[in-house]
Amino acid sequence: MTLVPKREYVLLFGGDMAIFVVSLWLTLYFRYLEIPSLELFSAHLIPFSLLFVTWVSVFFIAGLYGKHTRLFRRRLPVTIFYAQTANVLLAALFFFFIPIFGIAPKTILVLYLAVSFPLVFLWRALLVPRIQPLRRLKGVLIASWGDAHALAEEVANDKRYPFTFEHVIDTSRVPQHEIIQHACRVVGEDNVTFMVIDFTDKAIAAALPIIYDAAFHKQNFTLVDIVDLYQEVFDCVPLSLVSYEWILAHTGSSRGYDALKRLLDIAGALTLGTLSLLLFPFIMLAIKMDDGGSVFIAMPRVGRYQRTIRIYKFRSMSGNDNGNYGASGKSKLMVTRVGKWLRILRVDELPQILNVLRGDLSLVGPRPEVPTLAEHYSARIPYYNARYLIQPGLMGWAQLRHDRHPHHGTDVIETKEKLSYDLYYLKHRSLWLDLYVILQTVRIIVTARGT
Repeated sequence: MTLVPKREYVLLFGGDMAIFVVSLWLTLYFRYLEIPSLELFSAHLIPFSLLFVTWVSVFFIAGLYGKHTRLFRRRLPVTIFYAQTANVLLAALFFFFIPIFGIAPKTILVLYLAVSFPLVFLWRALLVPRIQPLRRLKGVLIASWGDAHALAEEVANDKRYPFTFEHVIDTSRVPQHEIIQHACRVVGEDNVTFMVIDFTDKAIAAALPIIYDAAFHKQNFTLVDIVDLYQEVFDCVPLSLVSYEWILAHTGSSRGYDALKRLLDIAGALTLGTLSLLLFPFIMLAIKMDDGGSVFIAMPRVGRYQRTIRIYKFRSMSGNDNGNYGASGKSKLMVTRVGKWLRILRVDELPQILNVLRGDLSLVGPRPEVPTLAEHYSARIPYYNARYLIQPGLMGWAQLRHDRHPHHGTDVIETKEKLSYDLYYLKHRSLWLDLYVILQTVRIIVTARGT
């Protein structure tokens, strides 16, 4: 049983396609100031239908098919405007390079942008949030506080989840006999259809037989592991609810996936490397003209199975300290003038393509850590070393989902949160997730976010 169904994505896709078609019809109406004939509309709909597929892909890269958290909704107007502007530019290139359709809709494309933006915004920002589930499932949450509190709060504050918690029982504050009493009472309620519990919580152990029996006496009753639900809601793993058993259960992967991933790494690195070679002379010249120092640096990092690897970068700082930050946990080096722009444009890491070809890095995986920081975090963060069970990557799930990860400094709290996303990738890694990370990283690079 999944409590976070995927039908919302189908709804978003269908609504977007409908808006594209309606926007085209209205654009033709405003262009010719009359109701477009079926022949005229069809002549434009055929080529535009090819564009609609591309435009949906742009929406996907822009994050418009991600989970609509409250934070993301505040960025919707700007995101929609940029996405639609990119779509119109792609359409202009399409009709310029493929003139076989016999139309050159310069004015139509400008009108289309003016018409489609308010319609998409109305659909995405005003109508979608008001589409409530027909029936919200009612359940019970039984767990100790901490991450469980964050889950309960998120569900309570967002009415678009198709479920709600009728009762929330904090096992850290309630005696064991009361937990049993609560379990007996809520399981017997007809409107309770699921129960979310922490199977590793010893306080719940005594109540499990009662819950187990109830599962055979109620037609619609399901037990859900809180760790699984937390991942569905937040796209990360709650560290307070993780155990050694959980880590060991999710360390394996299929040989087929590993082989295909390596092929994807090689193909992607060769493609990206070939294209990026055009930039190398300009980057190298800029670095030399800035301060005359070395162009490339090699820095030690912790790779898979805690082996030390050396990754290559364009030098963006005043030197190379090899990650020896000292007791302060901060680098004493300064970012150069050119280095600032290299980081903003995310081109300082292009030489790491060589690391991907060598097999030190994958295209997607947890970012490799500086040895001194890795040792510091391993001693202070439980399960931190689990991230070494898979190949580190040039791009990572944590870099997409966690904007506050420390850079060239020590921060245990933020690193713990970043680890929760690395563990999510450890469990859910797949070619589909890898492709998603790659496409979303392209968006981050284009928008220069997170620098």
